[in-house]
Amino acid sequence: MNSYQPQPGPDLYNKVRGSFVSNGTSLGKWCRENGSSIQAAKSCLTGTWNGPKGRELRQRLIEASGVADSVRSAA
Repeated sequence: MNSYQPQPGPDLYNKVRGSFVSNGTSLGKWCRENGSSIQAAKSCLTGTWNGPKGRELRQRLIEASGVADSVRSAA
């Protein structure tokens, strides 16, 4: 399975956040349910936390939000 690896930054943060909202939930709710903090989520999505754990969390958020699916279907 290929993983969608977008460039971290403010656009990615907004896409992920918006995708959660369009699916009837929120980034904050996902973080609470998955043992993460909203600060960690924002840091990994914007690229200020870019180590192995940050990259792992970023990929989990991309998959959970559906951003990866929307990019794959547009391709």
